[in-house]
Amino acid sequence: MTMAAPTRRKLPELVIRPEFEATDLQDAQIGDVARRLSPIERIWNNNGFRKALILLSLVAAWQTYTVVDDVEPLMFPRFTVALEALYQALFHGELISQIWYSVKVLFMGYGAGMAIAAVLVLWATVSRIGSDFIAMSSAMFNPLPAIALLPLATLWFELGTASLVFVLVHSVLWAVALSTHTGFLNVSQTLRMIGRNYGLRGIGFVVKILVPAAFPSILAGMKIGWAFAWRTLIGAELVFGASSGSGGLGWFIFIGNQEFETEKVFAGLFMVILIGILVENVIFRNVELRTVNRWGMQR
Repeated sequence: MTMAAPTRRKLPELVIRPEFEATDLQDAQIGDVARRLSPIERIWNNNGFRKALILLSLVAAWQTYTVVDDVEPLMFPRFTVALEALYQALFHGELISQIWYSVKVLFMGYGAGMAIAAVLVLWATVSRIGSDFIAMSSAMFNPLPAIALLPLATLWFELGTASLVFVLVHSVLWAVALSTHTGFLNVSQTLRMIGRNYGLRGIGFVVKILVPAAFPSILAGMKIGWAFAWRTLIGAELVFGASSGSGGLGWFIFIGNQEFETEKVFAGLFMVILIGILVENVIFRNVELRTVNRWGMQR
């Protein structure tokens, strides 16, 4: 019995495309790969301009509302009146010294909270007990409002700067520690192995591998800690009142309320908002641009 030889499939003929040369280059349509922006586009692309436009829009809405509806000044003063009160308090009053008092206490509490958080995170990095301690302590104390600790702070440290620093440390500590620790845990094993292959151990491993890789989380924790500390300080000064014959920005707002000078209350609130904008858009924004944005970790 003979087997039939397998049939071979005929391959398609190779088709050679004819050469084509474009000669009418002047008719070619090419999109703008890079072009010079117009002055309006350059202004609109400025982050500070857009935020300033939003702020001015809110101010215009405020002024329009108070003028058109003729709102009672004691309830809601006009923006121009509040701005004049701010000018008088800054250059003919004691508002500058009160702002400096609040900022000084804020730096003390924020710095102490950051330092304690760094120690706790280092402990959590090298020890499982430390990691469990941060997780458990954050679950207990992070939801606890710092303002609720004011009665205990006055008993332990008396009425003064030490009590304010204590509640500020509580505001900063757990937010920064939890964000930093979570960022460290999310660092990829590849980066960890690279660090170990280079012989990094201990503090060197944390500083050169974990901190850069987790810096977006660290920066977010620093922002949250700053916001918690700033509003806690103003609230604490409103409750504490004056300390040793002096007071901060919160005390200025409290006095304005007691004297039924609503424009002074709004002037104090202006400064709270302006300092918050300054810290967020000058300090933290520049840190963000020089680190996570430059490293390509954010868009």
